[in-house]
Amino acid sequence: MSVEAITITMVIITFGIYTGIGWWSRVRDTSNFYVAGQNVPTVANGAAIAADWMSAASFISMAGLVAFLGFDGTIYLMGWTGGYVLLALLLAPYLRKFGKFTVPDFIGDRFYSSSARAVAAIATIFISLTYISGQMRGVGIVFSRYLQVDIIVGVLIGMAIVGFFALLGGMKGVTWTQAIQYFVIIIAFLIPAFAISYQLTGNPVPQLALTGSDIIARLGQIQVDLGMTEYMAPFTDLSLINVFMITLALMAGTAGLPHVIVRFYTVKSVRSARWSAVWAIVFIALLYLTAPAVGAFAKYNLIDTIADKPLKEVQEIDWVNKWETTGLLQFDDINGDGIINFTEGENNEVSIDGDIIVLSTPEVANLAPFIIALVAAGGLAAALSTASGLLITMTSAVSHDIYYRIFNKQASEKQRLRVGRITLLIALLIAAYVGINPPGFAGEVVALAFGLGAASLFPVILLGIFDKRMNKEGAIAGILTGLIFTLVMIGLILSESIFGTDGAILQSFFGINAQGVGVIGMLLNFIVGFIVSRNTEAPPLEIQQLIENVRAPEVDDESEIAASKEE
Repeated sequence: MSVEAITITMVIITFGIYTGIGWWSRVRDTSNFYVAGQNVPTVANGAAIAADWMSAASFISMAGLVAFLGFDGTIYLMGWTGGYVLLALLLAPYLRKFGKFTVPDFIGDRFYSSSARAVAAIATIFISLTYISGQMRGVGIVFSRYLQVDIIVGVLIGMAIVGFFALLGGMKGVTWTQAIQYFVIIIAFLIPAFAISYQLTGNPVPQLALTGSDIIARLGQIQVDLGMTEYMAPFTDLSLINVFMITLALMAGTAGLPHVIVRFYTVKSVRSARWSAVWAIVFIALLYLTAPAVGAFAKYNLIDTIADKPLKEVQEIDWVNKWETTGLLQFDDINGDGIINFTEGENNEVSIDGDIIVLSTPEVANLAPFIIALVAAGGLAAALSTASGLLITMTSAVSHDIYYRIFNKQASEKQRLRVGRITLLIALLIAAYVGINPPGFAGEVVALAFGLGAASLFPVILLGIFDKRMNKEGAIAGILTGLIFTLVMIGLILSESIFGTDGAILQSFFGINAQGVGVIGMLLNFIVGFIVSRNTEAPPLEIQQLIENVRAPEVDDESEIAASKEE
């Protein structure tokens, strides 16, 4: 069987499993649709969190970013992993104890304001739409390669599949599907990593091979010989200020991502939320500690395969020919010598979309067709799991937080589900459009969502938990300031790719690029929110007492409750 046939077969099998789970867990009430009935076991929730977290950006794009950016690409590893620890320790248990459906739910009740709820819901929609566009891009790339169709067709196919899973099972179906998808993702990432590590270094453990062999030195020397910068040279693609700002934006943005936070509402108790976070960190670490090695191995194999080789000979390679069909790998013999000049700058004759690095690596390394198919299935699982969770987050923001909690408090379960599903379809169409016309790699697009999360929701959630004096006026002013500033800056800096302008309207914000500018929005949010809250009326006494109760140690185990009563 061909690679494509094996891949399609594996995708059909895994999708059949996902569909079965979705049908088994289909929902007819809002509690199961939004938070899975708050009855998901801890380990399963940890796996679902990990799958939700390890999106197309992690599986498909992160190793590609590390491969192309080298040292500078480690910002994604530091920011995303550090941010998850921040979320798990600082916010998740308190939000679960508060006991609401969504982040806008928390903000609306904490700040005793429908306006605050609406503003938070709007921020949630912007964050989620930006995030999901990266996932649609990842799905489109996989389908375009293995179905040999244009990426636009691939994105549209992915849109239909994502919508099916989210519409059928809601958060309950998405959660159990994601728990299974995690194991598909991690197996698909680790097996080729082990194989390529052994192939290049003789050591099957990627982390040990990366640090205990000369592969990085060899890669660095090859790049220098080809006229590129040395692989591990720092601050070549990104300045020091951007490395710091992007890392901080990714960390703070992690703690402000609504689709991740809602995962801590799907378990029974605060204790379960904490342990879900612990399991998720363990599951996530398996991929994140392997990605730097995969990025380095992929770059080495790619250069070794095509650099300084006859163009005609390279284009006859099966995997090259098929990736060229997608338009994501292109050659341009600028000097007409028939030899591929793989370098940097205007003399570079190779155009590679960074999002194909992980997917193409098993083919470049001549691994078995089964492994190639497994990676494709893993990439789809990663993108679909996160996209489904994001869709549920957006629909809950509109149908629960805006429609039900603000405009129609007498709405029936049926009406709320109908509004949610209509919202889901609209969000899918917008996400598909941005996935077809992305402003960067999947990982870079997702980083923009983290910047929006850091600038809008993170400061208000943090102050809402730890600052009793923070009031509704401060929350609303802070969210609007951070969100509007960051959206405007991203639009101006990326105007060429987003709006098709003739060059960027703004090159950067005082040297800070679009992925890092969310930190400035975050600081403005903190400052404006703090100042406004101190110059307006304090929150009602019952709200201040509520926050004190949320911060108090939780007793949620039945035996502990009984023991406390005896005392």
